[in-house]
Amino acid sequence: MLENELGIKNQLELNRVEERLSKIKAKDLYDSGEINNIEVGTFKGLSDIHNYLFEDIYFFAGKIRKVNLAKGNFRFAPVMYLSHSLEHINAMPQTTFDEIVEKYVEMNMPTLLEKEMVGRLEYG
Repeated sequence: MLENELGIKNQLELNRVEERLSKIKAKDLYDSGEINNIEVGTFKGLSDIHNYLFEDIYFFAGKIRKVNLAKGNFRFAPVMYLSHSLEHINAMPQTTFDEIVEKYVEMNMPTLLEKEMVGRLEYG
């Protein structure tokens, strides 16, 4: 279970609280117009959204991870390659819907948060 700012120790409870709070924050992000100030199509923009949605729950919200992660048999991009991966992702085209989808799928690979990860993770 991920360490959280709320001191929640039960995964089911954390999942419920995270869902409720992130939906409220997503609505606020849209209603306030703040979403219009976020870079589109960049990892920085995705990171800014992640930070906005989860900053009240996780200390590492919006930050690039410093540890290798795996979920089941799936391994996320190794930390040593994150910088290069992010440069590649930021340079990917986004002129068609398929290109945009491909770019956001790739952007999600080095993600910062996976709810079912176990253990204390260090971010910076």
